[in-house]
Amino acid sequence: MMNTEEQKVETILNELYLDSKYDFIKMVKGAAKSIFSPMQPLDFKDAYLSISKVQGVDLVQLIKETNSKNIVEFGTSFGISTLFLSQGILETGGNIITTELIESKAIKAIENFKKAGVSSLIDVRIGDAMETLKNHDEPIDLLLLDGWKDLYLPLFQMLEPNFHAKTVIYVDNADMADSRKFLKTVERNNTYKLRSKFGNKVVLISLNN
Repeated sequence: MMNTEEQKVETILNELYLDSKYDFIKMVKGAAKSIFSPMQPLDFKDAYLSISKVQGVDLVQLIKETNSKNIVEFGTSFGISTLFLSQGILETGGNIITTELIESKAIKAIENFKKAGVSSLIDVRIGDAMETLKNHDEPIDLLLLDGWKDLYLPLFQMLEPNFHAKTVIYVDNADMADSRKFLKTVERNNTYKLRSKFGNKVVLISLNN
């Protein structure tokens, strides 16, 4: 059963999912531009690009099961996935660092975190994740990769020194081309083991202890 704080987050999440009901149309418009030029993050500045509710609930459970406290997220968007992360750390007593390239999205996400009463738990960093996270030197319990896919590998490699025996890397949109390239590279390293979920849409990476 959810406590009062988790229920408050749940209320904001429900509102955001309602707001995102036209998200598919926005995504199609963004994707249509790729016929004439490669897609860019700004093509999706108005699209939620959120994880599903089922994924979100599963993510909360993962945090609780692994007692994750130190969480880093790549790809805040409007903050839906971050709010699910916050539901998890409300129980584990953790904190979240999340980074978003598009300032307008980050500002909206910050507003959503304030409404949900969890802004004190979340450090929002605006800009290129390769810059906003480059000096990160604290252990990472959970890394959520849910941003621009061609950055998955360089970001993973940059943050790798912060991984430990129980670190979990949650890879969303694992079935996309750039994500598959990233996962193939990781798979060649015997240090890691991979496990697919949700019909290969998600892959969990953990250390092969």
